[in-house]
Amino acid sequence: MRVIVVGAGVVGTMHAWHAMERGHEVVHIEREAEARGASLRNFGLIWVSGRADGPEAETALRARELWEGIGARVPELGFRPNGSLTLVRTEPELAVAEAAAARPDAAVRGMKLLTPAEAREINPALRGEFAAALWCERDAAVEPRTAQLALRQALLASGRYTFLPGREVREVVGEGAVRDDHGEIHRGDVVVLCTGAWLGGLVRELTPDLPVRRVRLQMMQTDPLGEPLTTSVADADSFRYYPAYAGEALDALNADQPQPATAAEHRMQLLMVQRRDGGLTIGDTHEYEHPFGFDVVEDPYDHLTEVVEGFLGRPLPKIRRRWAGVYAQCLDTRAVVHRQRVGDGVWLVTGPGGRGMTCSPAIAETTADTLGW
Repeated sequence: MRVIVVGAGVVGTMHAWHAMERGHEVVHIEREAEARGASLRNFGLIWVSGRADGPEAETALRARELWEGIGARVPELGFRPNGSLTLVRTEPELAVAEAAAARPDAAVRGMKLLTPAEAREINPALRGEFAAALWCERDAAVEPRTAQLALRQALLASGRYTFLPGREVREVVGEGAVRDDHGEIHRGDVVVLCTGAWLGGLVRELTPDLPVRRVRLQMMQTDPLGEPLTTSVADADSFRYYPAYAGEALDALNADQPQPATAAEHRMQLLMVQRRDGGLTIGDTHEYEHPFGFDVVEDPYDHLTEVVEGFLGRPLPKIRRRWAGVYAQCLDTRAVVHRQRVGDGVWLVTGPGGRGMTCSPAIAETTADTLGW
């Protein structure tokens, strides 16, 4: 079989990976010289802890297993099973953490409640003030800026993989065939469009009523911390964002302890992970209303800095980079991804939202199974 994959972000690259694993020839087309979208502009988190019951959690757990296996074969991914600590400070926040630790599937997710002393045994860099921590052993991380490059080097070694950068696919010209903006036609047994937040052009022509929206975020990265941050870290605002925490305790938190004004305005949570060079990737915000701003604003960065310094008990290193990113998210929040046949031998896979880095290996595996690769 010959598989044409369009889009070299993490979802597209994982589709190429699964096609190669099953013995097929792959032509991989990317409109930029390298993928530049949300696949690089994220935390690199494989985030199991907050996923909704049912297909989302099942997909995340399967993806976590796949990431570990791929990471063992491709060490340059920087896969590390570092787990996460969600730190709480108040009684309403603690109640949500207690409810999460009491979930029927808490053991499957590796979740349990820790005292501050127990949390510091796992992550000694947390010298600040907090009342308890929700530990999730199954959370993990990779290096988002280089993951696709590392996977591509492994794919190229097979001899059955061709990467074609700087080509935008403009038209479907037959069963399993597309034409790019160089006028070249690429024919295969199947075409998979993994175009990320690029929802115009060909995607709009093929699916004018696509049930997917675009979401903008802001993040930052610091100079090296100077010591290990041995786990990923979240704050209690992540309870408001991730569906696994829904319930009476979260309702009480929202009623009794509203977010600070800046966090509420920008729909914020704290997520933080240490990069292999020692720097910290910190975020994030969520903007849903179009048109998005073209600039980044400082108030969210000030808020995140204050929260992080409170947990670390020390000043943050100098902020080295700030950026914005845009990803595609299914309007049906229960859907892990939007997968649709949009032509003869042509499929569109998009809209994983903030789950793309976490779930991409399992999303691609499901596509491969569905299409009978």
